[in-house]
Amino acid sequence: MTIAAPQKDAYTLILEAIDMGTYKPGDRLVESDLAERFGVSRTPIREALQRLETQSLLTRDGRSLIVASLDHNQLAELYVVRAELEGLAANLAARHATEEEVRVLRDMVESDHTLKADPTAMARANRRFHKQIHLASHNRFLVQQLDLVHRSMALMATTSLAADGRPEDALAEHDAIVTAIENRDADAAGEALRAHISKAFVTRLKLDSGELGSVV
Repeated sequence: MTIAAPQKDAYTLILEAIDMGTYKPGDRLVESDLAERFGVSRTPIREALQRLETQSLLTRDGRSLIVASLDHNQLAELYVVRAELEGLAANLAARHATEEEVRVLRDMVESDHTLKADPTAMARANRRFHKQIHLASHNRFLVQQLDLVHRSMALMATTSLAADGRPEDALAEHDAIVTAIENRDADAAGEALRAHISKAFVTRLKLDSGELGSVV
């Protein structure tokens, strides 16, 4: 018997659209447009928008709701928290991940090499990789906090993986993280992931300053 996949609610649909860059920082979100786009009534759209505003993912511009943006200080604060929480997740994954979970991580690193020329696909694969590490930590409270952090990451207009040479470097960093987890070296896994986030932050700052030029 085929089991139908559960329908996504309005909140998830809008959040995913922001995460994938369909709606970028500064874009105005209109109830009627969203209802038509996602094929749902305006009531759940209104409730979803209110929830996203409460979470600071949307902000007011007069009477309109727009996708929020992160200033320099907010970006720095976000990366500090992300590095520590992600490092803890990798540390715990090295201790608690099943052999099957470790195998999945290794397979992800190997298969993601085929995506290096596509920043959007790489960004999706990167999110899957990090989410798998979160789950492999086997700590539900940490996973919840990381979900909140990654929601805020959706407010970045571009992915650092669009920078020239960054996909190759990121995959090498992913490989080092997985190798440490495979070796059950919790300290090395945590340090490798924190270093990975630090390098991503440096790339992000260079992109925002224009040092790396325009991105696709």
